[in-house]
Amino acid sequence: MSSSVAPALWAMALTLSTRGAPGLPHAGVLGHFGDQSLTRPGALSDKTRNMTGREKRVVQEGYDRVANSYLQARPHDGEDIALLAEVLHDLPSHSRVLDAGCGSGIPVARELLEAGHDVAGLDFSSAQLSLARSNLAECQLVQGDLTNLPFSNGSFDAVVSYYAIIHVPREEHEDLLREIHRVLRHDGRALLCLGWGDLPEDRDPDSWLGVPMFWSHFDEKANLAMLSKVGFIPQWSKQVADPMGHASHQFVLSIRR
Repeated sequence: MSSSVAPALWAMALTLSTRGAPGLPHAGVLGHFGDQSLTRPGALSDKTRNMTGREKRVVQEGYDRVANSYLQARPHDGEDIALLAEVLHDLPSHSRVLDAGCGSGIPVARELLEAGHDVAGLDFSSAQLSLARSNLAECQLVQGDLTNLPFSNGSFDAVVSYYAIIHVPREEHEDLLREIHRVLRHDGRALLCLGWGDLPEDRDPDSWLGVPMFWSHFDEKANLAMLSKVGFIPQWSKQVADPMGHASHQFVLSIRR
């Protein structure tokens, strides 16, 4: 049975960090889902806090630079967004949902909020999170790294992640999936966007919006095997066209066992 709490009880008790965008907590701060701790003490390593690592800096700085233009260019509907219905159709109202790699909050976190759920958004681009804060005042936002989620075990009923994991060096993907598994409750569900095709790394100096960008992922069979290895039960896998006209991606709905 999915847990749920009243929206007022879900508000986070946040200690604002002096780093990052004004008003946006870093992942090391504490928050609560009612009487449940949102973040785990000591979850954030120095490496994560400073978003170091050449590839991660490229992605972070790139999305900081294109925050507004990406929001304007990003379609708000399409096959990828329609897949959210597969996650949400039987979740009780006010289920706790994490948008991992939330960007500006539009369209994914907005859809989750409009469906009546209590939503946390995590991203490591401060510019994207500033947009999300303006767009979705009711969304609880945290700046952090997908590979070291600053949330307590079993914090969420569902996790969704769109076009974020593919920007993480693929040697970190297994640990990243273990983190998503950890923060989900038993039988929680995860809708994840992964790579379609094998791509050890792609460093584009200009990318589609004129900034350097980095991608890295395994192929669809390797992704499914990795999900099973870390404790998920994949329910389906679909090849979905990129909404901005790039390569297709693998979307997988999985249940946490």
